[in-house]
Amino acid sequence: MFDTHVNLHGEPFAEDLAEVLDRARAAGVNRFLAICDRFDNFPAVLEIAKAHKDIWCSAGVHPHHAKDFTDLSVEALAGAAADPKVVAIGETGLDFHYGYSSETDQVASLRKHIHVARETELPLILHTREADSLMANILEEEYLAGGFTPLLHCYTGGADLAQRALTLGAYVSVSGILSFKSARDVRSVIADIPMERIILETDCPYLAPVPMRGRRNEPAYLRYVADALAQLKDLPVEDVIRITDENARRLFHRTEAP
Repeated sequence: MFDTHVNLHGEPFAEDLAEVLDRARAAGVNRFLAICDRFDNFPAVLEIAKAHKDIWCSAGVHPHHAKDFTDLSVEALAGAAADPKVVAIGETGLDFHYGYSSETDQVASLRKHIHVARETELPLILHTREADSLMANILEEEYLAGGFTPLLHCYTGGADLAQRALTLGAYVSVSGILSFKSARDVRSVIADIPMERIILETDCPYLAPVPMRGRRNEPAYLRYVADALAQLKDLPVEDVIRITDENARRLFHRTEAP
């Protein structure tokens, strides 16, 4: 299995990262994508990736932090992406739930990330919350200027954004939320997404899946996300694991390089 969204560089794993990774590998996770949330955290994220043959990373700024990196240049982001361990751009996006950064700053940051994703031909990891319509409009507008591959990460948005993004060749990742009793709307949207466009993630240390809810999430729990997707799609879990792994390797194509 490929855990396509792990947050490993912060305090939650500071004391036992080696043990966490060992448990994940024993549970069948053999690839990890470590996510960059702030550009000043990129060196720490890259260091983790370079220390492990089975870990790669992204380069980007989460929309919550867009206000802190208004001077981030396309050149700096592209320079970070030149490292072969960097296999994706982001996570970036739009989040109007908390309002930690203004809409103006978030949109400007998102467009810079799209530009770099287009130029580097690396997938674009997108976080979207309470911004479906604007996100879809921006993706369609930017796509007209040149293609890129969006990934709707930890998707909890509506059907309209999902279907409009799929038309642009997007992928959708599902997390432990899929297993939550309250997530009926999420399951309804994911039910209509083709299996060849779905990948798995834990988004650890957040969003531990059932039956691990309430605990610190970790990559070893990815199998429970696969179980939830298998139940939703009425497929054997082995098929879900194989298909999503193939999808993730195709999407994060740089992980296949020698």
